[in-house]
Amino acid sequence: MLKRIYAIFRARNLEFIRDRGTLSWNIILPVSLMFGLSFIFSSDRAEYTVGVLQNDPVIDASAHPFLESRYIDFVAVTERQGGLRRVQRHQLDLLVEFGDQPQYWINPDSPKGYFVEFALLQADEAAGGNITKSQVTGDAVRYVDWVLPGILGMNVMFSSLFGVGYVVVRYRKNGFLKRLRATPLRAIEFVIAQVASRLLLILVITSFVYAGTNYFLQTRMDGSYLVLLIVLLVGSISMISMGLMVAARVTSEELAGGLLNMVTWPMMMLSGVWFSLEATNAWIQKIAAIFPLTHMLGAARAVMLDGAGVAEIMPQLTTLLAMSAVFLAFGAFTFRWHPR
Repeated sequence: MLKRIYAIFRARNLEFIRDRGTLSWNIILPVSLMFGLSFIFSSDRAEYTVGVLQNDPVIDASAHPFLESRYIDFVAVTERQGGLRRVQRHQLDLLVEFGDQPQYWINPDSPKGYFVEFALLQADEAAGGNITKSQVTGDAVRYVDWVLPGILGMNVMFSSLFGVGYVVVRYRKNGFLKRLRATPLRAIEFVIAQVASRLLLILVITSFVYAGTNYFLQTRMDGSYLVLLIVLLVGSISMISMGLMVAARVTSEELAGGLLNMVTWPMMMLSGVWFSLEATNAWIQKIAAIFPLTHMLGAARAVMLDGAGVAEIMPQLTTLLAMSAVFLAFGAFTFRWHPR
């Protein structure tokens, strides 16, 4: 069994390495995106953003004169710790709570927070002047720091789904799988070999891209590289398994391309690759939770930006492992060797 798996594993690796165009694209695309986004978002934006701590997602401007201030974007924050974390990262210039005991939190190292605080105190003085102040500290998180996991995750997604799903369909269409069917190779062995082959390539390429962008852009890393590698490993297995599931019975390359695009584009838009889902509607977040990329990026950002350990990201890892088991089982059970 191991010899058969190794033979397929080795053959798939050699096929990918000899395809110079695909190999180069897997490296050039994420690097180009990272440097382009780093240049575009290199300067701070002029807007001020204030979080309002409340249960209601709709902000009532009549609750306090400060909420009627112009040129300030007020966003509802329903969870205090999450809001404080965003103030620490300079993602919110200030967090305020109006109620029986009004209070606000500010990062003293935030330049924009200084001016927003001045506007708040002026408005609060007109309303009675009873608000209290608290400070939180933390370094700013640049957009390039936040988007790096998204870029790498997107690259893993495309490499996993198209690099496995599309290839398996091509194998089936040109009769290669039919010839393998005549050997003692079983479907589960073929699936394992494909997963192992693509996983090795993804780990090597993603590690290379991350090391290069981290060296040149000095991206943030507060957690453990080993934990981040575990996230990459588990997330890649889940998306490779999804690619195998999509291609388990498809015989047309056109249909395979359509199905894979139907999976990848919603995942890329709703999994938090380019922007945070915190301010989106609850139903959008529920839809995003069905995608493995959402859990992979959530775990990666928790490690890189918050210094999370395995215990903190265990829910995401467990979900990814469960998805992988379902995808692999379905793909192996429904796998078709012949094109018809």
